Amino acid sequence: MKKLFAFLLLASAFSFASADDKKTYDESANAKEQVEVALKAAKAANKSALIVFGANWCGDCKMLDIEMHQGTLAKLVNERLVVVKVDVGRFDRNKDVTAVYGNVVKKGIPSVVLLRADGTVAYQTDGGELADARKMGREGVTQFFAAMLEKTKASR
Repeated sequence: MKKLFAFLLLASAFSFASADDKKTYDESANAKEQVEVALKAAKAANKSALIVFGANWCGDCKMLDIEMHQGTLAKLVNERLVVVKVDVGRFDRNKDVTAVYGNVVKKGIPSVVLLRADGTVAYQTDGGELADARKMGREGVTQFFAAMLEKTKASR
C-alpha cells in the first residue's frame, strides 16, 4: 500500500510539473514568418493581426494568454483578431522583429502590436500597458482590449 501511495504521489507531481512546463511561446519559431502568415490570414478573414510579444518565464504573459482564451476577451479575439505570439526570451530573441515596431518591449512584456490587414500599425503598447496583466485581472485586461479595438475600429 505504501508503494502504491508513493507511486501515486510521484505521478501527480510529474503531472503538475508537465502542466507548468507548457510553453506559451514557441522559442524555436521563425517570428518573421509567423507574422507574415498571420497577416495573410488576417487579410483573408477581414480581421486585424495581433502580435503578442512575451516569454515563457513571464507570469504576466502566461496570464494574458490564458485570459485571451476565456470569456468576453476570447470572443473579442476570435471575432476580430488573428493572433501570433513572438518569443522575446530574456529580451535577447527576435530583436529584429521588435525593432520593426520601435522596440515595443522596452517597458515590459507582454507587449502587443495591432496590425491592419495591410501590415500597417493600428496600435501598439509603448509604455508597459500590459506588463502588470496579473494585477489588471480578467476585467482589466478585457477592458484594455475592448478599448484598443474600439479606438482602432474606424482605421481597419
